[in-house]
Amino acid sequence: MTFARKLAGSAGMAAVVYGAWVRPRLMRWGASDEEVSGPYPGAEIVPHGKRGPTMAVTINAPPDRVWPWLVQLGGDRGGWYSWDDLDNAGRPSAREIHPDWQDLALGDTVKYWTHRRGPVDAWTVAALEPNRFLGLHGLSDLRGRPLDPKQSRPSAYTEGLWGFLLTPLPDGRTRLVIGGYEAFRPRWLASLSSFFGVAIVWIMQARMLVVLKRNVERTNQPPNASIGQ
Repeated sequence: MTFARKLAGSAGMAAVVYGAWVRPRLMRWGASDEEVSGPYPGAEIVPHGKRGPTMAVTINAPPDRVWPWLVQLGGDRGGWYSWDDLDNAGRPSAREIHPDWQDLALGDTVKYWTHRRGPVDAWTVAALEPNRFLGLHGLSDLRGRPLDPKQSRPSAYTEGLWGFLLTPLPDGRTRLVIGGYEAFRPRWLASLSSFFGVAIVWIMQARMLVVLKRNVERTNQPPNASIGQ
């Protein structure tokens, strides 16, 4: 019994530390106060949605050099630039821009690659402003089956807008801010996801930011320049 109480006490303390110190930092990894609390595109796409985690990075390349990497996102295209064994069924993400994957339009489906079923529909392109903003919309029931956004929302569902916002900076640089909106029903699911889900988002998305920055800057080098210069 004593061991059980100690274990419960340790778990409670860990939860307090995570909620008070770790989670707030994961919710805004690399992002400024303005990027976290200021306007972000796509609010109208997710009815009753709330801002999700906001993460950001500065890339030493202009927006038109970053945009092609975002356009080719997808399990059956360039991957997700994250931990491929976890989110792309072990398929390696692209390390270069592929011309065949540069056509993207509103309403297109962006797929997720699974180990058992291969590519499955995961996101719909809901916002597309070249060199500025890409918004991917997802709506499904609690079993992961896609729902029609034109129909009324059921009593239980998950919905989100995954956004990629590019802002030009001086000296040919770009600020990439990944954020968006999310809604969960029933409401207790929102609280659960908000508390624990941000850690999963951080694991995958922090890696995405690192890989995107590295890939863009590597391919943005002048023909005779060395990456180490």
